[in-house]
Amino acid sequence: MAINKEHLEFHALDLASGWEVPPGYPEGIKQKIIAGALDEDNMRGSRTRLLRFDAGVYTTAPFEHDYWEEVYLISGDLIVGNDASGNGGESFAPNTYACRPPHAPHGPFKSEGGCMLLEIHYFDPA
Repeated sequence: MAINKEHLEFHALDLASGWEVPPGYPEGIKQKIIAGALDEDNMRGSRTRLLRFDAGVYTTAPFEHDYWEEVYLISGDLIVGNDASGNGGESFAPNTYACRPPHAPHGPFKSEGGCMLLEIHYFDPA
């Protein structure tokens, strides 16, 4: 099965619009899909997105999903492993990367000053 994404050459991204809160995320964390689509119900597809945390925003519990995830911290700070009140965890700076297979627990996440992540999500081709 091929991963279907449209052919896109270099172009400027409009970072001022097109942001939305992903389902299940708190207000203050927003995504902008920049390529592809992920069909989680039928476990197919691929998407590339930017994920933005406002300063001080955090998630409260670890989570997992059925797809591969590659994450690159572009800017700002990201704290991984905070508690449900947003305390503790390990802080990461820009130019850090994670690659997670399906069902790998990860999070919770927090950003003290805000951050921008580049994420690629995909299912294993069958």
